[in-house]
Amino acid sequence: MIANEQLRSTDILTREKILSDYRMACESRQVSLLGRRDVMGGRAKFGIFGDGKELAQLAAASAFRQGDFRSGYYRDQTFVAALGELRWTEFFAQLYAHTDIEAEPSTAGRSMNGHFATRWLDEKGLWRNQTELFNSVCDIAPTAGQIPRSLGLAYASKLFRNNDALHNLTNFSHNGDEVVFATIGDASTSQGMFWETMNAAGVLQVPLLMSVWDDGYGISVPVEYQTTKGSISKALAGFQRESQDEKGIEIFTVKGWDYVALLETYQQAARICREEHVPVLVHVQELTQPQGHSSSGSHERYKSKERLSWETEHDCNRTFRQWILKNGYASHDELETIEVEARQTAKKARTDSWHAFEQSMKGDFDSAIALLQQVARHNPKSAELMAIREELRKTVNPLRRDAVAAIRKAQRLLRNDTSASRSHLKAWIERTNEENADRYNSYLYSHSPESPMLVEPIPAHYTDDSIGVDGYILMQRYFESLFDRDARVVALGEDVGLIGDVNQGFAGLQEKFGEARITDTGIRETTIIGQGIGLAMRGLRPIVEIQYFDYIFYALATLTDDLATLLYRTKGGQKAPLIIRTRGHRLEGIWHSGSPLGAMLGSLRGIHVLVPRNMTQAAGFYNTLIKGDDPALLIECLNGYRLKEKVPDNLAEFCVPLGVPDVLRSGTDVTVVTYGSMCRIVMEAAGQLAEMGVSIEVIDVQTLLPFDVHHSILDSIKKTNRVIFADEDVPGGASAYLMQQVVEGQNAYRYLDSVPRTISAKAHRPPYGSDGDYFSKPNVDDIIDVAYAIMSECEPDRFPPI
Repeated sequence: MIANEQLRSTDILTREKILSDYRMACESRQVSLLGRRDVMGGRAKFGIFGDGKELAQLAAASAFRQGDFRSGYYRDQTFVAALGELRWTEFFAQLYAHTDIEAEPSTAGRSMNGHFATRWLDEKGLWRNQTELFNSVCDIAPTAGQIPRSLGLAYASKLFRNNDALHNLTNFSHNGDEVVFATIGDASTSQGMFWETMNAAGVLQVPLLMSVWDDGYGISVPVEYQTTKGSISKALAGFQRESQDEKGIEIFTVKGWDYVALLETYQQAARICREEHVPVLVHVQELTQPQGHSSSGSHERYKSKERLSWETEHDCNRTFRQWILKNGYASHDELETIEVEARQTAKKARTDSWHAFEQSMKGDFDSAIALLQQVARHNPKSAELMAIREELRKTVNPLRRDAVAAIRKAQRLLRNDTSASRSHLKAWIERTNEENADRYNSYLYSHSPESPMLVEPIPAHYTDDSIGVDGYILMQRYFESLFDRDARVVALGEDVGLIGDVNQGFAGLQEKFGEARITDTGIRETTIIGQGIGLAMRGLRPIVEIQYFDYIFYALATLTDDLATLLYRTKGGQKAPLIIRTRGHRLEGIWHSGSPLGAMLGSLRGIHVLVPRNMTQAAGFYNTLIKGDDPALLIECLNGYRLKEKVPDNLAEFCVPLGVPDVLRSGTDVTVVTYGSMCRIVMEAAGQLAEMGVSIEVIDVQTLLPFDVHHSILDSIKKTNRVIFADEDVPGGASAYLMQQVVEGQNAYRYLDSVPRTISAKAHRPPYGSDGDYFSKPNVDDIIDVAYAIMSECEPDRFPPI
């Protein structure tokens, strides 16, 4: 470490910076104290704060440049504020869940406090210039959940530096000079996400600066229960590179109360990351947590008196103050002035933010009070209505729900009223419902001009000269055309590169386009997804591969917690248009059966789920997705790669629309709704049923999210009055979703003359072998028997029971 005297003569350590940092540390501490009081006093639901980590975060911020990225931890308030990206009024607005983007630009009140985000997107949902921003990726609360994407953010810098074809994307990078500052609490390093990321970062050699804030505990559990050797830096020592020619990481340890050492450490760590593209771990030790883990409890329950006394002595703000006085950078009076001003600044921010929060709801509250009084006049139920009004008027710290609940209660009271009062109440509810839908329910998917839902459908064109090839060859030709025309597209995954994926969809393409574009990875599904998320956040168009659909469970937490919620939790402020490619459906074996769609539908709202029946449809979907800006999961049919398909003459241009089913066969007796590999099975069954006099209409839904946006399945049911939902998921999985969407969502029950039926796999995964597949998953015979039985029930004379 550089000595104090040396640092004093550099730009790093000046009196102006020291006092500015002290002011920021004091303000941040006061904000934490006031925030906890607001939770205890009922103004906020929950609070979690960054007190005790102020100096480390100030040092990290001093090494942070425009264009860099923070992929962080919900205790990073000092870090983000020091970058100028967080006003204290915004901190309190988030604590109060203020839904105004101007007041709370990170998440518009959708995330609890400590979740910070830079708005990368303009009001239309289009990219701003990231190189002009101090970028914070929106934090997530699940422990270590922020870490996988940090790998991808840093990997993007590597691609921007090494791929000349990307140098024109100057809104996203300055030749890969950007460092990614990831932060995590020490206890969370026990998570596999952290270890997988650090291993991958060492392999890939990317500019990832990983800060571990170590305050000795994970809530109440001390570090000796968390980490081998009681130290993450010691546990990771084997990752340390021994020379500059060896791949690995650099490891620094530094005390969280040592201001000078922290500054020097972060300057050196950032330089290594930025110049050498080598990942660095900074283990910040001996931090404190003065208010305990969160507002949910007191740390005095699990910390000894000795530990609490030690924390008081080693509090970083206290030691910083002592250091300033000892070295003569300021007098007692000067520091006291700063401390008083910091308290005043925090109090004013709190007061202003609370006032703005109250004012934001006052209009609805006042109008509800006035409306209740208005409808009570000359109404037989005047007393009851005025009681509702009075109860609302007396509400302490009223929220929007209080006003809405009062008006809805009045609606129920006046359900038999024939006067205009009911229409006034209804109009008020309709107005507020529309406004609250924007506040709380919007931006699950893209609202931008680049939404994949707005991509113009282009049919596949064929001529007499169109050739038939195996499905995997069609995919090769498609991906070759895609990589030829768009330098932003990269593909990565297990076995994707050298051998061109296990089913040969990328065969030969790494040789043509290079390893930077089509890249093999280790067996690490979580960080494959994280790699893709980070790349997509930085303007690239990654296609990441999960080798088999069943393996997606390894990455499900990252998909559901981070990717699926990103646009929603920032209210349109951030996006990551990642395409996840996998393969599933009809294959034998417990771990390659590949149809857990119910789990995906329940977990991945915010990600489109596409289930093409063949490779041609898959190619059309890829074209649509590349033009769009939403993330998507695309599941290719595993048993379709060796089936012959004609190659469209416009393979690179045709686009299959999302949410539009395809009628594969017209019929009049029974509608069968299905998707993916089941389409071939149902079509074969339909042919045999036709010979038995049963006319089946076969509908391929094509996409499960979104699902039949024009309600075309309803049109079929109006004609046949009978429906079967067939899929390969477990009972109650995707088939139940299909039924709910059609019977309830499209009101198809009105047109049914028979009970709707589902055909699904057995409750277990299919055992190995062809017999295992036959007796575990729906087959042609199952489809025939169920459809025939429906017709036999309706017309037993014409269709006698089998």
